[in-house]
Amino acid sequence: MPKFLILLLLLALPARAEAPLPSLPVLDVAAVPGLGPAGRAELARTLLRNLPRAFAIGPGGAFASRAGNAPPEVVDQAALRACQAHTPGGAPCTLWLRGLEIVAPARAWAPSAPPADTAFGDARRIMLPDPRFLWWGPETARGVLVWAHGRNANGADSRGSQPQAWVRHFNNAGWDIWRFDRDPATDYTRAATAWLRQDLAELRRRGYRRIVAAGQSRGAWNALALLDTPGAMDATIAIAPAAIGSLDEAGYTAQVTALHALVAGATGGATTRVAIATFAEDPFAGLPEQRAEALRGLAPRVGAFLFLDRPAGITGHGGGNSRAFAERYGACLFLFATAATPPRDC
Repeated sequence: MPKFLILLLLLALPARAEAPLPSLPVLDVAAVPGLGPAGRAELARTLLRNLPRAFAIGPGGAFASRAGNAPPEVVDQAALRACQAHTPGGAPCTLWLRGLEIVAPARAWAPSAPPADTAFGDARRIMLPDPRFLWWGPETARGVLVWAHGRNANGADSRGSQPQAWVRHFNNAGWDIWRFDRDPATDYTRAATAWLRQDLAELRRRGYRRIVAAGQSRGAWNALALLDTPGAMDATIAIAPAAIGSLDEAGYTAQVTALHALVAGATGGATTRVAIATFAEDPFAGLPEQRAEALRGLAPRVGAFLFLDRPAGITGHGGGNSRAFAERYGACLFLFATAATPPRDC
């Protein structure tokens, strides 16, 4: 089944025993005027891409989308030019989507923003909703996915980095997306794990019914470490988990040892679903066979286990940031975390 149809089906299926989600015009692909099946499919794919992003429509069913690491106005113009190249006689196109907003004349719409006082934390770390994602609110949302960024080996500040694009599957299906941002000067493994444990409990207290802790690299490691705490989260999605930064044999051996200790400490995750992705050619993941063996030790200790072990064609420590990873595994990761019966493989 095409991925855009999977998205539409997920949006149309109400969760069991939950009130229907509010209808957001930006997600109503079928209501966009002048688009045929191919255009609707491309718009659905665009809604699963990170910001900045743009979608343009034109006469004769023309359309084009663009997204990427460029200023929003550059992405807008690229989408308009690409669309115009497919119109009769080169007629101009109109921008329909910019980021989270519908910007077409007479159809303009913008999502609600989180309340100004929603974030919490201190000078060392802060938990906050990411404004680049739709806001549902704890009373309405199906749940919350908390994204924990990695810790740069060179000490660079990762606060504010956009969660990986596969997270859009959760957001578009009614989940809020929060970031767990840490000051690199105080972001140590044990401290960050303790903060994350406290902050997830606060989100639960605020009314979120389901919690997914997800992250990249050291953020992923922190999420896995919470498997020692019953009820800390309903699911964990760990992308390229790593905590020992030295890129040598001693560092790699230390990390495998630490992984075995993490698995042994996972005494509170009996009902937690755990998905892990690792990648070939990851410089922070030496001794990959030993790492894989250690990670598979989680399978009998958790509620469900999914291991994307070095998938073909996606490489490097940042493999989870790629469009290929988001398109290949985003829908599966969402279903693994939320479906009544999680898939065993993707």
